[in-house]
Amino acid sequence: DSLRKADVVSGEAGGITQHIGAYQVKAPSGRMITFLDTPGHAAFTAMRARGAQVTDVVILVVAADDGIMPQTKEAIQHARAAGVPIVVALNKMDKPDANPTKVKNELLAEDVVLEEFGGDVPCVPVSALKRTGLEELEEIVLLQADMLDLKANANRRADGAVVEARLDKGRGPVATVIVQRGTLRAGDIVVAGSVWGRVRALINDRGEQIDEAGPSMPVEVLGLQGVPAAGDTFVAAEDERKAKEVAYARNVLDRERAQAARKMSLEGLMEKLANHDTLELNVIIKGDVQGSVEALAYALGQLNADQQQVQVKVISRAVGVITENDVNLASTAGAFVVGFNVRADATARAAADRLGVELRYYSIIYNVIDDIKAAMSGLLAPSKVEEITGQAEIRALFTFDKTRIAGCMVTEGKIFRGSRIRIIREGTVIHDGKLGTLRRAKDDTKEVASGYECGMTFDNFTDFKEGDVVEGYTIKEIKRTIDDLKAAAAQ
Repeated sequence: DSLRKADVVSGEAGGITQHIGAYQVKAPSGRMITFLDTPGHAAFTAMRARGAQVTDVVILVVAADDGIMPQTKEAIQHARAAGVPIVVALNKMDKPDANPTKVKNELLAEDVVLEEFGGDVPCVPVSALKRTGLEELEEIVLLQADMLDLKANANRRADGAVVEARLDKGRGPVATVIVQRGTLRAGDIVVAGSVWGRVRALINDRGEQIDEAGPSMPVEVLGLQGVPAAGDTFVAAEDERKAKEVAYARNVLDRERAQAARKMSLEGLMEKLANHDTLELNVIIKGDVQGSVEALAYALGQLNADQQQVQVKVISRAVGVITENDVNLASTAGAFVVGFNVRADATARAAADRLGVELRYYSIIYNVIDDIKAAMSGLLAPSKVEEITGQAEIRALFTFDKTRIAGCMVTEGKIFRGSRIRIIREGTVIHDGKLGTLRRAKDDTKEVASGYECGMTFDNFTDFKEGDVVEGYTIKEIKRTIDDLKAAAAQ
């Protein structure tokens, strides 16, 4: 807020008329810097989860009198997960009880190594109240931008990301976007996420209507047909027909992704391991008491000793229930969440389902260690064991409503509706598939035991004959552990 007020006072008459979650400030050098409200902004994790790189530099604001707070640690974790450089703004330096040395040591404990300690993280002492140090902070941010060599082409159709969006009673759908490339103009046809529309008006961060917005400029866009999601990408389309096609395709893709969202499970991580020499296994730990959390983090850290194939990395650990923020961080970092004697709240469970994040609950520390040891050793993938449930002999053939039916006698065990089956002819398997229907007399039945007759059909197979044998079976998955491997080796 101090940066915005200083900018308005120096550059324009009038005050701030509107606040839209993202704003621009002109540095003393004349260059513009675009700020998002906070790294904890809802769009920050959504953008990362959707693959949109919007944030170039993170300013970590730490109060010199309070030190590191839980939200500070969360911001550090998000910045690391995003792979974005950090600039520390040491705020409230005007207060008598300010203790910058204490804060710097606390940052060091969080692996944020400042430049004065030989690290690469700049630290700028500021006072938002007195407005001191703000110009230096802006220049440090610009220096980071120069080192990153951030450039964009303004002479093309615009694209960028949605920071936030809402439905306004008077104006309809309103989306705050940041233009990343090109120039967005009033009258352009745009697609944002799975919605489209013609830009009816562009409003800047001071509430003024403008004709166009260039790279890195935050604006409110009016004219969309619906409300996009924070983190959605937007692009200016050639024409209305193309915009409708893209919006429809994105809508279909979103539905398919939601249905096919694959959980970041230990099993999935082992699949990745097959294609990589080294794998980093990211874990978030939430527990009921601090002692349990620390003990679990220490035990997991010990698994990294004497091997380089898989390294366990605890990216966050805290006491309390699993929250939506934990799930968002897990999605961003490709992690799974361990709940030790705690559970996820309803919001977190919904977010986990939506983002495909796995939540694992434990009450015994050794179970956590065993599961992760198994993953690291490549043993979590279960062994598959076949179990034959029953056999039947085809003794007659019928046709009903153009459907071939096998009249069978169950000779061993039981045949279950919907089970996997093989059809065997003279000792040779001629079909392996699924049982279609199972009936006794004219009624559907769940199972038929040995000694009873029944009628069967088979999915995608009708070339059966009298005398063929139908064998029902199940595939059981048996989880293996590193201890199983040791026992086998000992034998």
